[in-house]
Amino acid sequence: MENTKIEKKVCRTDMDMLQEYRAKLETTASLIVDHCDDPECFTHIDYEAIHSNSKVVELIDGFRELLFPGYFSSHKLDKVNLKYSIGQTVSSLSDLLADQITHVLRHDCLRYDRQACIECEERGYNLAIKILETIPSLRKILATDVRAVFDGDPAAKSYDEIIFSYPGVYAITVYRIAHKLVEYNVPLLPRVMTEHAHGLTGIDIHPGAKIGKRFVIDHGTGVVIGETTVIGKNVRIYQGVTLGALSLPKDAGEKLRNSKRHPTIEDDVIIYSGATILGGETIIGSRSVIGGNVWLTESVPPDTKVLIEVPRLVYK
Repeated sequence: MENTKIEKKVCRTDMDMLQEYRAKLETTASLIVDHCDDPECFTHIDYEAIHSNSKVVELIDGFRELLFPGYFSSHKLDKVNLKYSIGQTVSSLSDLLADQITHVLRHDCLRYDRQACIECEERGYNLAIKILETIPSLRKILATDVRAVFDGDPAAKSYDEIIFSYPGVYAITVYRIAHKLVEYNVPLLPRVMTEHAHGLTGIDIHPGAKIGKRFVIDHGTGVVIGETTVIGKNVRIYQGVTLGALSLPKDAGEKLRNSKRHPTIEDDVIIYSGATILGGETIIGSRSVIGGNVWLTESVPPDTKVLIEVPRLVYK
């Protein structure tokens, strides 16, 4: 009987403590709500919802089903069900893409007043169709990327292995989808897509970059490709490569927003791991080779090798 009284007293004490704790939550919530008016901080209240991260992943997965039919489908594809299956994917992806494009168009219109009032939903559906109509051309250029990987990587046993498992191919695939959205002036969504790929692969490709066919990112972790980078055809880069901008002033955001800030890499160039190439006026000429850990802020003529001398090692 004595133990029962002690247990009840302990339970009552715990309940009183919990009620006292929860009573403070109203004050805490009010403090946060009041702070939402602070102009120095950021809120997104009373505006159109931008996007859903889960929907962005669905978008990417839907595109991959169409870009590599049979590789990422939830069921086996054959000649009997191919037309039905592709039709279903196109239908669902079209609705999803139109919905997400509509959100970002309406969001920009309301929040930033960047464009005249338009029929966002109608434009969203029209853009979705136009983008889906580019699937055949996207498939062709991605096929050149996959073949280029196989041609240059003795560790690759098959095209299937590359498509299924290579992070560079995943990042390039998402980039090529997102870049197509950029070409149709879809705001925000392309960057969200490539940042999702960045998070998964460690490869950061801005969707605004312009990249030619037969592009290879070998291994890939730590690769950075800036917004105004231009890359020709048949270019191969390795892990840790940065194609970036020179050091920028504090007010660079407004002054340089639409200027060429990142390098141009011409056709048939190889850039080895850890190399850093900076500046909008920097051009790496065709067929050049940039060695590992090289730091460049000036142009290199065609057919040039830029290497670092072998360092002197000290053994103790």
